[in-house]
Amino acid sequence: MTDFTANKMIAGVAGMSSERRAMPSGPVGTKPKRLFEPSRVFIYTVLVVAASFYLFPLYVMIITSFKDLEAIRFGSLFVPSNAPTIEPWIKAWDYACTGLNCEGIKVGFWNSIKITVPSVIVSISVASVTGYALANWPYKGANIFFTILLVGSFIPYQVMLYPLVLITAFLNIFSTLWAVIMIHTIFGMPILVLLFRNYFISVPTELFKAARVDGAGFWRIFFQVLMPMSLPIFVVAIILQVTGIWNDFLFGVIFAGTKNFPITVQLNNIVNSAQGVNEYNVDMAATILTGAVPLTIYFISGKLFVRGIAAGAVKG
Repeated sequence: MTDFTANKMIAGVAGMSSERRAMPSGPVGTKPKRLFEPSRVFIYTVLVVAASFYLFPLYVMIITSFKDLEAIRFGSLFVPSNAPTIEPWIKAWDYACTGLNCEGIKVGFWNSIKITVPSVIVSISVASVTGYALANWPYKGANIFFTILLVGSFIPYQVMLYPLVLITAFLNIFSTLWAVIMIHTIFGMPILVLLFRNYFISVPTELFKAARVDGAGFWRIFFQVLMPMSLPIFVVAIILQVTGIWNDFLFGVIFAGTKNFPITVQLNNIVNSAQGVNEYNVDMAATILTGAVPLTIYFISGKLFVRGIAAGAVKG
């Protein structure tokens, strides 16, 4: 072994010894937080109070919907029934009186389905393509068009009711489901275009440029490049549209006609009926059935909804 190699080995051993002496003897890293730290206790207390504020009325609705009228009159509001029954649910769905007809809310449920499905499909399809064009294929006057859409989203619906009545009457669709579908499709466009435009702007431009270099055109880039990676923003759009259209009362009561009332209008007729005894159990069951569809969609896709909002609502 040469003197140079021996000196190098000695220097290495000395360096390792100095590093070992320099290493701290105690635990390394940030100090773990205490379980009952004041800030953590405060945050969880606020969250529990807020959750209780929203969940407690739902709890009362659910237990009331499984009681009979005698248990409601003489029992506690907050205590479940000893003999629960599903009769209020059957009556709310099948034969509760919604005005002159006693067919339950099932008729309004299917009317709402007929209104919601085409409105959501058409509005999201048009808005996604429009937002994609504004973000990746800017054209002359695109900013003006986008500004008009934003201004339109801030105009109150009530201001446009009378002109819309005249337009739908001129088109011979007043008091039909087509009138409600058209109105929901149009009024959903501004916010949806904003969401899709902001989302597509946040997508790296290198993907778009690479597709262009490979010879892809407008539709091929949209369907094969952007759509597969845009599931979160589509989920956001679906939840927003389904919730807004399903819970709508104003357009349904004005434009649908008495034979085509959506479920929200029929729920109002059940709850505010002036005939007979107030059946609170039926009212609660009908209310839960009315809100079941948007709640189910949100619980199934809630995580994607949060991701899509973060990606598409705050980008400029």
